[in-house]
Amino acid sequence: MGEVMDQEQRFAATLAEVKKLAAKQGNRIGEEQVRDAFSDMEFDEKQLRMVLDYLRAQKIGIGEPADPDVWLSEEERSYLAVWLESIRTSERLSAGEKEALILSAMAGDAQAKERLIRLFLPHVADMARLYAGQGALLEDLIGEGNVALAMGAEMLGAAQDAAEAEGLLGSMIMEAMEKHIAENAREREAGERMARKVNRVADAARELAESLGRKVSMQELADEAEMTLLEIMEAVKFSGDAIEDIDTGENRRG
Repeated sequence: MGEVMDQEQRFAATLAEVKKLAAKQGNRIGEEQVRDAFSDMEFDEKQLRMVLDYLRAQKIGIGEPADPDVWLSEEERSYLAVWLESIRTSERLSAGEKEALILSAMAGDAQAKERLIRLFLPHVADMARLYAGQGALLEDLIGEGNVALAMGAEMLGAAQDAAEAEGLLGSMIMEAMEKHIAENAREREAGERMARKVNRVADAARELAESLGRKVSMQELADEAEMTLLEIMEAVKFSGDAIEDIDTGENRRG
């Protein structure tokens, strides 16, 4: 059992690293890179193909870039167009000018930090497009990325050089978006679990109400069903007192 859990954890960790590598490479990854990443797990060809299919489903191109806008809704496309227009700037920097700007920001120059943030805003939008379709709104992803960008601009002094500072900004933006997606997934999972609990309580209440010929109280249901009173109360609250066969007292007052 322990070995199975260990293998599952290794698989999840490796998959996360593969996705992070793909994001750094413009949302694409080579098939050989995937094979190398999972080489120590002794996957057969069918299992590797399943991994590749999963990555494609996550909008990651295998060997070539995936269409970054394939998962955007019409509303998100409209929002993206308006946002990009609002942050459009005529400032164009050469590689040397960009490096000098980053170095000034690293040295604590407030104006340089502001210019650097404006320069990176379009990159935040591009990263958000890559993470769209994974359970979070594009607008929220951009917002989280912008906050991370602003925070990162204040932390550049810890970097050794301009390249490391730029990598720090990119990593912070990606991590902020990934964290937001993970939090959304946990909230969605919790909501789904509670919805299943509501259905279970409603089914049990209906059966007991049919046998008694009337609505039942939460305590009666707890006494008869394999559920605690707290579980039933949580389900009733989550449903907004909408479980028809349970008499909560509000029904009598209404």
